[in-house]
Amino acid sequence: MPLLDVQNLSVSYFDKGRWNEVTHNVSFQLESGEALALVGESGSGKTTTAQAILGLLQQNARIENGKILLNGEDLGRFSKSRLEALRGKVMSLIPQDPSSSLDPLMKIGNQIGEIFRIHKACPPRQIKPRVIELLREVGLDEPELRAEQYPHELSGGMRQRVLIAIAIALKPQLIIADEPTSALDVTVQKRILDLIDDIRLNSGASLLMVTHDLGVASDRADKIIVMNKGRVEEAGESQIVLSSPQQDYTKKLVANDPSLTLVSPRPKRSGDGKTIVEVKNLVIDYAGKQSFRAVENLSFKVNRGTTHAIVGESGSGKTSTIRALCGFIRPGGGTITIDGSDMIHLKGEELRHFRRRIQLVSQNPFGSLDPHYTIGKIIEEPLLNYPHENKEARRARVLELLDQVELPKTVFDRLPRGLSGGQRQRVAIARALVLNPEIVVLDEAVSALDVTVQAQILALLERLQNDYNLTYIFVSHDLSVVRQISDSVTVLKHGHEVESGKVEEIFTHPRETYTRELIAAIPGKKNALHQSLLGAQL
Repeated sequence: MPLLDVQNLSVSYFDKGRWNEVTHNVSFQLESGEALALVGESGSGKTTTAQAILGLLQQNARIENGKILLNGEDLGRFSKSRLEALRGKVMSLIPQDPSSSLDPLMKIGNQIGEIFRIHKACPPRQIKPRVIELLREVGLDEPELRAEQYPHELSGGMRQRVLIAIAIALKPQLIIADEPTSALDVTVQKRILDLIDDIRLNSGASLLMVTHDLGVASDRADKIIVMNKGRVEEAGESQIVLSSPQQDYTKKLVANDPSLTLVSPRPKRSGDGKTIVEVKNLVIDYAGKQSFRAVENLSFKVNRGTTHAIVGESGSGKTSTIRALCGFIRPGGGTITIDGSDMIHLKGEELRHFRRRIQLVSQNPFGSLDPHYTIGKIIEEPLLNYPHENKEARRARVLELLDQVELPKTVFDRLPRGLSGGQRQRVAIARALVLNPEIVVLDEAVSALDVTVQAQILALLERLQNDYNLTYIFVSHDLSVVRQISDSVTVLKHGHEVESGKVEEIFTHPRETYTRELIAAIPGKKNALHQSLLGAQL
């Protein structure tokens, strides 16, 4: 008998006066000790399915038909109180976002101890020692200190380990992990996934992982369920499904994931051989109560018409570097030269006109657009800072940009909420291009997008670069994407340059241990591309 048996599960949400079915007859089984991944893009129904299993569907949702059997018992027949007794003890959840899943006003030790108190799992005097033991088990150093700290005093990876400690505290049979590493750096992601694997193998628990990352699914799951628009599109052993997909949708997902395809990256550009961006001995300091140096003596060059990537973990100095490049902060030392002009000492009107030459596309397409502005107004707004065109000319320019980023002209009068994530990112790109810049800085510009939409945006960026000889500064933690689209790369760690050079040289013959660790942490190591990278460097 399988541990978990989902039979013909259909779930509906009530919206605009009617019930709308969002998952349709979803069926699968999970054996004891097995790891299974639910994969698919946004709206595929994977999170709804996981919520239904846990009995945590939103108030406007209901199960239309089907059964969820746990150890042969139909969870649909359980009362609310009986389901609550199961959660944490028999099945548990590792949620996606450690920042919003922990109480900011409660000490870490008390938050972990709460699960023992709720389930009366041990005498009160034993709770603190059990908490310390759990913190040590999930790999947190100085567990006694961590127990007395608040969430904001821990890094993202440390907070995720706390959530794992809560999930495994009562040794559940089933662990459901909902995008447990999507917000983490690649090396931290690997450590967290290794930890989950170790806990599962040592305890015999089963793992149901919800993820959009096919590389993670490839590495960590025995079996995979591919979902599309609420239906099971394809299912089977992970390596078989991902290496020989049968359905067109699965084939498209695999083809669009740079970590799963052994496709040679596009021919690398050298541009016209002329340097357009030169950063030399850049120093960035932050003053205040806890002053610190974010970047120290950083130097790199970028040729016109090429893409230069800046990679590194959180705190490496990536964001500080591009903020200085865009003129948002003033460095403490060094020089930034754009096409022969030193931009660090520009002020007032000179700086304002300089900013036309370099534009930024930020990470979050949902947060970077004013929700009260129409799409036309959002794209037009930069032109209003340089009022040399009349209203008709500005409108014509906006419509031209919509065409360039492959959006229909009908979105001109729509608000951002009516657009998908990929469409919003196209709007952000159009806004960046409206002033005809020479350089576009892309700050994690595809990290929040599904793999298919990501591939579309990357193809768009490449076409625009070819059409307008644009120079890109590409900041990303996704090294498989970096290898695919970049010509050169700088690797940062704690504000220092680790190494810099042509992408293929860095990826195939990294000189430094840190770079090798970053490359080795790319998910998808069981597929051909990752093997080729590791084989070339080891």
